[in-house]
Amino acid sequence: QVQLVESGGGLVQAGDSLRLSCAASGRTFNRYDMAAWFRQAPGKEREFVARITWSGGSTYYSDSVKGRFTISRDNAKNTVYLQMNSLKPEDTAVYYCAARNSLVNKYDSWGQGTQVTVSS
Repeated sequence: QVQLVESGGGLVQAGDSLRLSCAASGRTFNRYDMAAWFRQAPGKEREFVARITWSGGSTYYSDSVKGRFTISRDNAKNTVYLQMNSLKPEDTAVYYCAARNSLVNKYDSWGQGTQVTVSS
């Protein structure tokens, strides 16, 4: 597994922006081909937000954030970002970074999560 550390969460008002960061480290890092952001709101199941490939930067978004959020990566820093614009109260959740292990085709490394709260 790799170690993932998120940062950048906070309390903002509706319409504001935030940028989350996820720093990755670990000796087996080269087994991981993709990074993603998930989120979990109180009382709800964890849901997919966005993903990006480490190599080519191919991205994919959930419909709920498409056009508002942008996922990117800095390979030199082993860091993945989630730029969140036009935030809505329904974006309030704990956001988790995850890395997909290409050997098992599974997200098996997760960060501790960072809280994002959007007030109306």
